[in-house]
Amino acid sequence: MSFKDGLAGDRMEGEELDPVLDEVLAKFRLSVRAWSEAEFNRPRVARALAPRRGVWQLASAWALGLALVTGAVSGGVYERHVKQVRIAAVLEAQRQRQLAANRAREEEELLAKVDSDVSRQVPSAMEPLAQLMAEDETR
Repeated sequence: MSFKDGLAGDRMEGEELDPVLDEVLAKFRLSVRAWSEAEFNRPRVARALAPRRGVWQLASAWALGLALVTGAVSGGVYERHVKQVRIAAVLEAQRQRQLAANRAREEEELLAKVDSDVSRQVPSAMEPLAQLMAEDETR
């Protein structure tokens, strides 16, 4: 099937192309076919293979790759370590607050015991003296 036949298939019944347009399309078709045939028949040059890398280049590429992987892994390990240190610091702060609260409670209990020991009733032998002291304070 030619280009012209393809156009004829797209045309409606009874519709004809302008003869000038028909001639231009025929020349264009010939030009495209000539270009296509010239490209198809043109000699191709085989591309040279990339030169083989030296041992040092290969070793340096591996070393660089290993350094990148090591950096990525050590970054993850460091982040995990920092997170664990933060958690340990929070736990230590909680423990310190708990110890401080325990010490405060113990001190409060000790002060209450000392206060109760100091405010103990006067022995019976000293009772007359205690009554005299109480009367002096009320005057």
